Amino acid sequence: MTKPKDYDDIPGTFVFDADRSREGYHLNMFCISLRLQVNRDAFRADPGTYLDRYPMNADQREAVLKREWNRLIELGGNIYYTSKLAAFDGITFQDLAAVMTHMDRDSYRAMMLAGGRPIEGNRYKSEWETK
Repeated sequence: MTKPKDYDDIPGTFVFDADRSREGYHLNMFCISLRLQVNRDAFRADPGTYLDRYPMNADQREAVLKREWNRLIELGGNIYYTSKLAAFDGITFQDLAAVMTHMDRDSYRAMMLAGGRPIEGNRYKSEWETK
């Protein structure tokens, strides 16, 4: 991708910055296209042909087809755009967030109502290194 950034050390986080925006442009344009019924119908009828309209790289295309939600974010997807693909599949935003955090809906909801994930041990990947 690009040169390392300070925030690359945050575990489980892919910051949607200018570099990721450029990388994910066609992926995000595909996802936002699903807001229109005619596009949803075309994608449902023939996903491969519909995806050909968007010059995504092979990894992005595979992540779309396999619905690899976290991988889509890693490859430049913006969560608000990729949620259009989830909605296409009948997945609510809350359910998507739960799946992306490897939790069920009720556990995810309870965690968020309790204030989210604890910060201890989740600030930096380097905290995980053995001393």
